[in-house]
Amino acid sequence: MHVQEWLETVPAISVYLLVGVVIGLESLGIPLPGEIILVSSALLASQHGEIDPVVLGACATAGAIIGDSIGYAIGRKGGRPLLARLGRKFPKHFGEAQIAMAERSFEKWGMWAVFFGRFVALLRIFAGPLAGVLRMPYWKFLTANVLGGIIWAGGTTAVIYSVGVVAEAWLKRFSWLGLVVAVLFGLASMLVLKNRAKKAAAQSGGHPVAEPAVAPATD
Repeated sequence: MHVQEWLETVPAISVYLLVGVVIGLESLGIPLPGEIILVSSALLASQHGEIDPVVLGACATAGAIIGDSIGYAIGRKGGRPLLARLGRKFPKHFGEAQIAMAERSFEKWGMWAVFFGRFVALLRIFAGPLAGVLRMPYWKFLTANVLGGIIWAGGTTAVIYSVGVVAEAWLKRFSWLGLVVAVLFGLASMLVLKNRAKKAAAQSGGHPVAEPAVAPATD
């Protein structure tokens, strides 16, 4: 069944909870289709008055911020052994090449890697846990996390909802295009990141990138 068709069969409160939980779990570090669920729900809200876009955006934002924060706490406590365990469970997402690429991004951009990582499919699951593992100062992480969560989740909801309202009649016939665009964007992001990950792994000699010499900061 089409994701949006399935969403139409559930009450509004369930849609809010679904969006918040899925995005929260994805931000925590579990590979889930948070962006697809958010886009589908925003399109649905534009065509059905039962779903309030403001509440939907708030739930998506809360899920993103809370999930990333939990991921940060888990990463800070679990350290690099946590990344090793995740690599065994999710080798396609937490393999050595992917972690090497993510670490290089953090070394280069710092807190901005958390902010901009919110807009890239693969980095969304890395940002929280990896920031904790690398012991990024919590105030920096929280600032980037909150700003990224509001702009990504709230902004995506607002844009997709607005497009749906303006082109409601068109979307009723072709609403699946929104999902197709979201999926294609996600696939393109994955291909780009995989290519960068391979280059990062090659530059590091096929071994995990050494932990940057950053002194632990007090929260």
